[in-house]
Amino acid sequence: MYIKGLALNLSRFLLAYLLSIFCYSSTAGHVSTPIINIIIDDIGYRSIDDINALSIPGPITYAIMPHAPNSIKISNIAKDSGKSVILHLPMEAIESEKNKFLGPGALKLEMKESQFINTLSNNLESLPNIIGVNNHMGSLLTSKTQQMEWLMEYLYLKKIIFVDSVTASNTVTRNMAEINHVPYLKRDVFLDNTRDKSYINSQFLELIKIAKRKGSAIAIGHPYPETTDVLVNNLEKLEAFGVKLVSLMEMLDANHVSHIRQLTMLK
Repeated sequence: MYIKGLALNLSRFLLAYLLSIFCYSSTAGHVSTPIINIIIDDIGYRSIDDINALSIPGPITYAIMPHAPNSIKISNIAKDSGKSVILHLPMEAIESEKNKFLGPGALKLEMKESQFINTLSNNLESLPNIIGVNNHMGSLLTSKTQQMEWLMEYLYLKKIIFVDSVTASNTVTRNMAEINHVPYLKRDVFLDNTRDKSYINSQFLELIKIAKRKGSAIAIGHPYPETTDVLVNNLEKLEAFGVKLVSLMEMLDANHVSHIRQLTMLK
């Protein structure tokens, strides 16, 4: 009986050891090669700039506005070019002046749940090929637990991921996403708050720095000619920076594996 018990314990230990090796090997590439993803926001209204932004090499993510004149066209071109498409979902901002730039399909604090969900549903149905959602503005709404719970409940039903653009320091999106089992990512760097190539390049270098420190990082930019030029130039020599550009889903998978490994190490 003692021998059988000892053998069983040894078998369990061996299994645990082999699993630990597997977990390490699964994440080793993530640790040794930092990864980045770049999201281009506000797509759908600038016909020429939007098309030019599609020339940025690699698995770029395009966040497309709902109901914009060029949204469907750009979404289909992006999908056919091997890019990722997410819905750039307008949400109410704290600053009332900014809200005039929300565009159609905006989610607002004053909405009852039924109006909120109907608006969200119409936005999602308006755009083909989407795998996720990120917020357009939203410094007010992303801080509101009730509205973010409605959002995440619906995204869970539709099997859609959420990327927080982080326009508010008190955002509750991560907590609501976790509660509702919605895959979640967040922005680390804004590339082009200033439309100047030197500034944009410095923000790209900041993206690389964060990725090397954390293992991964996400940047958000816009289809400005300055941004497109800087990204085309830098991504063509990305290997020299020591990082890898990956798709949004690859980024999600890497962050999930990393999170599971951290939980395992805490036990």
